[in-house]
Order: sequence, then C-alpha cells, then structure tokens
Amino acid sequence: MADEKIHLTKRDRLAVAWRSTFIQGSWNYERMQNGGWAYSLIPAIKKLYKTKEDRTAALKRHLEFFNTHPYLASPIIGVTLALEEDRANGAKVDDVAIQGVKVGMMGPLAGVGDPVFWYTVRPILGALGASLALNGNILGPILFFVLWNVIRWGFMWYTQEFGYRAGSKITDDLSGGLLQDVTKGASIMGMFVLAALIQRWVSIKFTPIVSSIKLSKGAYIEWNKIPLTHKGLQDAFTQYASGLPLSSTKVTTLQNNLDALIPGLAALLLTFLCMWLLKKKVSPIIIILGIFVFGVVAHLLNIL
Repeated sequence: MADEKIHLTKRDRLAVAWRSTFIQGSWNYERMQNGGWAYSLIPAIKKLYKTKEDRTAALKRHLEFFNTHPYLASPIIGVTLALEEDRANGAKVDDVAIQGVKVGMMGPLAGVGDPVFWYTVRPILGALGASLALNGNILGPILFFVLWNVIRWGFMWYTQEFGYRAGSKITDDLSGGLLQDVTKGASIMGMFVLAALIQRWVSIKFTPIVSSIKLSKGAYIEWNKIPLTHKGLQDAFTQYASGLPLSSTKVTTLQNNLDALIPGLAALLLTFLCMWLLKKKVSPIIIILGIFVFGVVAHLLNIL
C-alpha cells in the first residue's frame, strides 16, 4: 500500500479549474496573481500531500510571483498539477523545476490572451448582443453572457486538461512557431472586428455650415401646394424618396463634405489618435476625460 501512486481524479481537477476562475481575486502589486494561483491549487495539494508540513511547503512555493492572462493560466495549471503529482509519487521534481516551468510559460501565453479574448471573441459577442439589445430583444445581454462564459469555461477546462496530460512536455510545443502564428492570426481578426465596430459605434458630426443655397421652385417639396390628405402625404413622401429636399434652402455642413469624401473619416482618425496616445503611455482615464471635455466645449462652440 505504501507504493500505491496518488492520482488526481477528474473531480479534483474540476475543483482546481473552478477555483482558477477567481485567480484575479487577490491580485496585488508585489506578486500579482500568486494568491489566486495558490488558492486554485489547494484541492490538489490536499489530495497529493498528507502532512501539514508538505502542504505548507507546497503552498509556499506557489506563493511566488505569477502573472499571465487569467484564462491562459489554465494550461500552466495543468502542467503544474502533473509536476506536483509526479513529485508526490516520488519523482525528482524540485521547487526550481516547478517554478521554472511556470515562469517559462506565463510570458509567452500572456501575449496570446489579449488578441484572442479581448480583441476577437468579446467584441464579436458584444456586437452580436448589442445589436439584439438595440432592437429591444432581451436575448441580447443573455446571449452575450451565456456564450462568453461557455467559450471561456470550455477553453479553460480543455487547456487545463491538455496541460495536465502533456505534463512538462508542453513547453516543447511553445518553443516552435505555432504560438506566434496563433497570436498573429488572432490579432489580425481582432483588428478587423474593431475596424468594423468603429464605423458602427463611433459617431462624430461637425455642424459648421459650409454653404447655404436658395433652391428654385420645383427643386424642393413645396408644402403649400400639397393638400393635407392621404394622397397629398403620399405624394410628399414619394418626392422626398426621389431626392427632393424638405425646404427651399439647401444647407451643406462640414460633415456632409467629409461624408462625401470618406464616410467615417473623423471616427477613424479619433480612434488612431487614441491608439497613438495609448502607445505613448497616456492613461486611458486621461484620454476619456479629454474626449469628454473636448466634446462639451466643441458643442458649446457649435463645432460638433
């Protein structure tokens, strides 16, 4: 019985996966996600180590610095579970080896999570849910919530299991170009989705009048000649649909000229400006406040 190996069951691994959803719960500026990381591994540590001293030592080595994308921590957790299991069964796996695998994986994986989840999956699901919500459909926020959590949880569980089965060999897979290809493809897809959302959600309208032209008779809808009957209103709508303006004066604003040149140009330039400021390490809060103040002042000056 003394030589019987200890194995983490699926139930044990599920308990760890569930706890890993709270990995950001005790984030701190000194060791970042270390508290949530150690909390996630407690069910496995209790199963693998029987004495208080061994459990204390395991928790201490997992309270070292750790930080990566919260969802991409799952494959690292899987590998760590495999290493801890080997160690508990007598394999020569020391603290340096376990910490080395964690540090070696958390850097490359951290760069994958943002383009895949924040720049691709969430904007797509958010746009889908928002489109339904704008039409008064209650399924919009519900669909976003359900799909997001199904994808998130499914990814975390699958990658944790993949890491657990692969063990320390998973680090060999990360040394090739596959990770870079996935990151590049996800970044391209994310930028494509964000570009489509700019046209839909960012709205800037310049109100200064460029020209005001008096139209000749017949070039606009003459309301004084249209009877207020069903037939008269039908004729008015038909004339409007054919392109006749509603008044005798054609007013052209700066926004009309910009739309004729490149629709959505101002929104695109504003987005590029925000990206440039973020690249220059300007705080997002400062950018938001700056846009707010500029919008209010520009509206008071009849610019926007």
